Amino acid sequence: MTTMGDLRATGKVRDIYDAGEDRLLMVASDRISAFDVVLPTPIPDKGRVLTGLSLFWFERTADLVANHLLSADPADLGEGAAEADLPGRAMLVRRAEVIPVECVARGYITGSGWSQYRKEQAVCGIPLPAGLVESERLPEPIFTPTTKANEGHDLPLTPAETEELIGTGLAQRLRELTLSIYERAAEVARERGIILADTKFEFGFIDGEIALIDEVCTPDSSRFWPLDRYEAGHGQPSFDKQYVRDWLDTSGWDHEPPPPELPEDVVAATADRYREAYERIVGEPFEAYRTRMGVT
Repeated sequence: MTTMGDLRATGKVRDIYDAGEDRLLMVASDRISAFDVVLPTPIPDKGRVLTGLSLFWFERTADLVANHLLSADPADLGEGAAEADLPGRAMLVRRAEVIPVECVARGYITGSGWSQYRKEQAVCGIPLPAGLVESERLPEPIFTPTTKANEGHDLPLTPAETEELIGTGLAQRLRELTLSIYERAAEVARERGIILADTKFEFGFIDGEIALIDEVCTPDSSRFWPLDRYEAGHGQPSFDKQYVRDWLDTSGWDHEPPPPELPEDVVAATADRYREAYERIVGEPFEAYRTRMGVT
């Protein structure tokens, strides 16, 4: 059993606490961010969806790369865990020396990648075939890392810039790991009727070895599309926070703080999409996860 110590860091979604020597308690809140700004309206149970899916993927990628997970068992979270609303949304993890690169894998041309492609016929300096249409599947997945900004926007990195930032050998290893994990996850998701269009990973060093950290293939870090509704040539319906981004784009907000409150119907629809992503990928009712984690 661990004891939650001092708050070490607060991110857009997660709060990280000291949990003893070489350990941290990572708590996924119900906060939601869009365009690198945290919105004032939480999405119910969102943090538990992120944690539940991360647990699912950590287990299914452990043969590809080590990860930082120690336990998500409520019994290991310490006294007062239930009162602090930790069960189902908290993970006890090993400390890691974070590598300062967001590792993005893209299997389809969409989002910021589509914007870059239309201007340059390339994404992060990687040339792509002419004539691609929005949401089209790429000939093969590509590694398109970005900077890891504490504040503001992450910026795309070319292969040369990535190597200059972290070294050639490490950049090449991260590319290999990112694409192998993406291909594994995309295959699993596709079997469950979901296209994993793109996703991002974070890595760090634990005891001198590269480990997968933070979250894995969640609706916050990925684009999930329903396979049975996929049609290249336009944007796709999704199980991620694209629904919130789309509403914000039509709200008149200029993407600068302060952001607007989300309407109740947008909150409810977003929560439904997050839960459905969990249920379709994991193959169990989300309520079963809540019950297993002792959430009342």
